[in-house]
Amino acid sequence: MSSSSFKFKSFKYFLMLHVFAATSILLSSTDSSSINNFLEIAKSPELFDWMVSIRRKIHENPELFYEEFETSKLIRSELDKLGVPYKHPVAITGVIGFIGTGLPPFVALRADMDALPMQEMVEWEHKSKVAGKMHACGHDAHVTMLLGAAKILKHHEKEIQGTVVLVFQPAEEGGGGAKKIVDAGALENVTAIFGLHIAPDLPIGEVASRSGPIMAGSGRFEAKISGKGGHAAIPQHSIDPILAASNVVTSLHHLVSREADPLDSQVVTVTKFQGGSAFNVIPDYVTIGGTYRAFSKQSFNQLRKRIEQVIIGQAAVHRCNATIDFLDDVRPNYPPTINNGDLHEHFVKVAVNTLGVNKVNSAVTPSMTAEDFSFYQKVMPGYLFWLGVQNASHKRLQSLHSPYLEINEDGLPYGAALHASLAASYLLKYQQDVPDVEKRYRDEL
Repeated sequence: MSSSSFKFKSFKYFLMLHVFAATSILLSSTDSSSINNFLEIAKSPELFDWMVSIRRKIHENPELFYEEFETSKLIRSELDKLGVPYKHPVAITGVIGFIGTGLPPFVALRADMDALPMQEMVEWEHKSKVAGKMHACGHDAHVTMLLGAAKILKHHEKEIQGTVVLVFQPAEEGGGGAKKIVDAGALENVTAIFGLHIAPDLPIGEVASRSGPIMAGSGRFEAKISGKGGHAAIPQHSIDPILAASNVVTSLHHLVSREADPLDSQVVTVTKFQGGSAFNVIPDYVTIGGTYRAFSKQSFNQLRKRIEQVIIGQAAVHRCNATIDFLDDVRPNYPPTINNGDLHEHFVKVAVNTLGVNKVNSAVTPSMTAEDFSFYQKVMPGYLFWLGVQNASHKRLQSLHSPYLEINEDGLPYGAALHASLAASYLLKYQQDVPDVEKRYRDEL
């Protein structure tokens, strides 16, 4: 239990077991004046400089999934200063904070915390201090913006008509941290969850999203193709696994081009090919691996089935044996990220009100990237959107998971304000929708 355990204990008895689903959502045309001022508040020099300082501290000290101990400590320290009660640890390093009445409805805001195993190539004052680790997906900014939202919401706590749940989540990058948060039961009573992701190619002050699928589901595979090694000069005495594996790769890439519906986006990509260490020796085996992605469960399962068939079949054609591991025990497959249609209407209303109609792309093209935010969407209505952090002065094309990623910190106030506005306006409208059912106290949300 965290250093805020006493505050949490006094707070938690206000949390009531109340499970209800978000139904028809039509954002009220009347928002409170304070919600309309959230962006102005977030842009204030005091709050902006505070967020920049936090983001740079996190950026300098990146931590990989389920190792975010110092990041978690920083988050808890800032929540303590704000007087925000929280639960820790959740899912090893996760932190769940609470702002509001402690009563239903509950709405969640999520930020992921982990970095990537990459060496930062950007030379600047706040470059990563940890060799081989970098915040190359913007999770340092995600944490910062959620803390910024927490500061805004805490200052307006008396106006919050329900409870905002702050989800600081570990292990998005391959560890399925969202699933651990869900499995821990930390969000059982939450009726909706919002999240954002930075977009380095989207201008500052702009957002993009869509109703329905926005990111694909993803899985991984690894295969060992075994033959018989020997001298490269006399291949007839060997069974060449490199030749077999090469044909496997070619055949796998045909699965999408020749078998998938062109209107049903799918991807199979081989990203690893390892075999042999000498120029004149045919190795005994080759290891290959990669990823497969689709937007529907049916297409996803069909790809998985065909990947196994192709690897085993092509290996056999070349007199080799093959074993396949879909790595389910290492990391769970990520489901497709599918935005709730009612929450989409809510997001568009809030975003247009905050940014202006010309700054909101409400029909962005779906991406074949994947997000474990989808695990939340399996158990409650959820909504994820892209937030612009483009730096127009950069000549190098900016992309996520790049060692050259540089985000524009001027985007931080927009993320903080949108987080706070989405949650506060959701609760303002829907706190009256709680049905009168039997309630009982519960130790944790």
